[in-house]
Amino acid sequence: MSDSKKYIMTYEGVRKLEEELEYLKTVKRKEITEKIKVAISFGDLSENSEYDEAKNEQAFVEGRIMQLENMLKNASIIDESEVPSDTVNVGTIVKVKDFEFDEEVEYIIVGSAEADPLENKISNESPVGRALIGKKPGDMVEVVVPDGVNKFEVLSVRRS
Repeated sequence: MSDSKKYIMTYEGVRKLEEELEYLKTVKRKEITEKIKVAISFGDLSENSEYDEAKNEQAFVEGRIMQLENMLKNASIIDESEVPSDTVNVGTIVKVKDFEFDEEVEYIIVGSAEADPLENKISNESPVGRALIGKKPGDMVEVVVPDGVNKFEVLSVRRS
């Protein structure tokens, strides 16, 4: 695969992926192997839903392991100490005024592999993240989103 994607990540993001990978390889694989053994003991695999379910789970876990290994192999780690503290970039926390909802929101800008909207971690590849990259406090940003255009003002930027 010569066109493998580079994943921009923070040290914390790499650590979390490594922990998930270790869990899947050590704990989850053993659990699934045990489920398969138990299902086989029921006999007649052609109508054995427990066996089918365990094999499907095994395929999912193996796929996730491959995905995590690929992401870690192609990770480009951002040294957060080298990120300018006055400009929005991966590894910074940006406080913005969201004019649509008339509220102040803090976003942590991360690589796509670390994005978690529930924790306000937005990807540098998302429409909002992409628009904020390179901006400084006082800058105004208009972002085209699925339901129209959102307007933001960058209030502050700091390292995460």
